[in-house]
Amino acid sequence: MKVSGFTFIRNALTYDYPIVEAIQSILPICDEFVVAVGNSEDETLQLIRSIPSDKIKIIETVWDDSQRVGGKVLAIETDKAFAAIAADSDWAFYIQGDEVVHEKYLPVIREAMEKNVRDTSIDGLLFHYLHFYGSYDYVGVSSNWYKNEIRVIRNNKKIYSYRDAQGFRKEDNQKLRVRSIDAWMYHYGWVKDPRSMQKKQLNFNKYWHDDEWVDKHVAKSDAFKYEEKMTALERFQGSHPTVMLPRIHALNWTFDLEIAMNKKSIKDHFKSLLFRFFGIDLSYKNYIKVK
Repeated sequence: MKVSGFTFIRNALTYDYPIVEAIQSILPICDEFVVAVGNSEDETLQLIRSIPSDKIKIIETVWDDSQRVGGKVLAIETDKAFAAIAADSDWAFYIQGDEVVHEKYLPVIREAMEKNVRDTSIDGLLFHYLHFYGSYDYVGVSSNWYKNEIRVIRNNKKIYSYRDAQGFRKEDNQKLRVRSIDAWMYHYGWVKDPRSMQKKQLNFNKYWHDDEWVDKHVAKSDAFKYEEKMTALERFQGSHPTVMLPRIHALNWTFDLEIAMNKKSIKDHFKSLLFRFFGIDLSYKNYIKVK
C-alpha cells in the first residue's frame, strides 16, 4: 500500500499558518508529500523547502485570484496538488495548512487505510474534528462548527475538491462513500495572535466575497476581537500533537474566558435533543457514510 500526502499553501508566514506542523504530523505514514506552494509575498517557499525530508515534492503554482469568490481558487489549488501525486499511490491524505493530526492517531489511520484499500466501493475516510478557538485551551462546541470531514481519499482522478476545498466529490457531483474512523483532526485556524488573526480575516474573506462585502463586514482594527465572534466553548482536556508544542509554548497573548457566561444557543440545545432522543442529526453532510 502506497500513501501520498498533499496540501496547498500561500503566505504561510504572513498569516501564521502552522503548515510545517501540519505536514510533519502525517509525514510518518506517507510515502511522499506533495505541497502546492502558491505565489507568495513572504518566504513560504523557503519555509517548505526547509522541512528536512526527502519525501516532500514541491510544485510552484500561481493563484487565479479572479476565482476567489466562493473559495473556488482554494479548490483549484487543492486539485493541483492532488493531480501531482504518484500514479501508483492507493490513498491520498489531504491536510490543510491549519490542521494537525495527533501522533496517537497515526496507527488508527494506517490500519483503516490497509483495511479498506481493496474495497473499491469506499472512496475515502472520514475524520472527527476538534476546533480550537482563541487559545489552545478551548474548543468550539456549537453547531456552527463542522463535526466531520473527509481527509483521506482514494487515488481516483474522478474525485475533485468541492466548493471551497473543505471536502470532496466525484464525477457528476456525487458525494463520496466513506467510512468513519476513530481519528480526530485538530483544527487550529482560529488560534493566532490577535494581530495575525485580523490580517487573516481581511485576507481570508477575500476568498469568499468581493471587495465591497469585505469592506462593509470586516472590522477595521489592528487586532481581532475574539469575543465578538465567540460561540459556545469548552475547556480542552486532552494533549496536543507533539509537533505543536513549540508553537504552543511560544503563545504570546492572553485569552481569558469565563465559561459560565458562555452558554449554548437554543438552536444547539434543540439539535442536541433531536440527536439524543431520536437519532436525528441535522448537521450538513457532504458525504455518504457507510458502515
